Amino acid sequence: MALRPVLVNIKALDDSVVGRFWAEALGWSVSSAESGETNLGRVGFDWRDPVGVRVDVVAVPEPKTATKNRVHLDLATTSVAHQAELVARLKALGATPAHVGQGDVPWTVLADPEGNEFCVLEPREIYRDTGPIAAVVVDCEDPRAMARFWGEAIDWTLHEVTDDHAVMRSAKGVGPYLEFLRTPGGKTVPDRVHLDLLRYPDDDQEAEATRLRALGATDLDLGQGDVPWKCLADPEGHEFCILARRS
Repeated sequence: MALRPVLVNIKALDDSVVGRFWAEALGWSVSSAESGETNLGRVGFDWRDPVGVRVDVVAVPEPKTATKNRVHLDLATTSVAHQAELVARLKALGATPAHVGQGDVPWTVLADPEGNEFCVLEPREIYRDTGPIAAVVVDCEDPRAMARFWGEAIDWTLHEVTDDHAVMRSAKGVGPYLEFLRTPGGKTVPDRVHLDLLRYPDDDQEAEATRLRALGATDLDLGQGDVPWKCLADPEGHEFCILARRS
């Protein structure tokens, strides 16, 4: 029994605007655009048997607060020139500089058109084959505890864990990394960005939810009502969903 990260879910007041931004930013196509939800991914992505992740932008009525998101994307680059070109292109698409106390660092911190922070990294060998998303980064108080929970929750491989960070990636060695960084302060507002997980075809959704509760997850009521997915939070309160499988 295990789950696989399949979607990065981003909340937005205007999903079409934010969805178009991220499609252009990542070089992906919009695979579907229904009222209140814009889906985008690389060509050939099959969410039922995922290799890597897709991005879904979902409309919500609440704007982002001034509080920094505790989950964000890091974008990969292949050279210093590529980093500069990507930053310039993203700004032309509507990104703005973001200041999150980063100081003098080799990466560039930006925000999408609704203020969701993300980083454009300097070229790093570890991210040479991830595709446009180098990592999904989660701020946390205890990376070791998060590695224990997520290492049991999903079928990704734990590559490194210290007091300050933990790093996981698909056992297939493709797609982005999932990284947990020790960050001062706990979670105070709902996540604007979260992961959606998918069970294997022969596994049971409720059994998976029960298994994760035993690991420390808690049920989450976001006013979602009667929906086919399960909303939970990890031991530090980061929201995630277990999706229903559908054809």
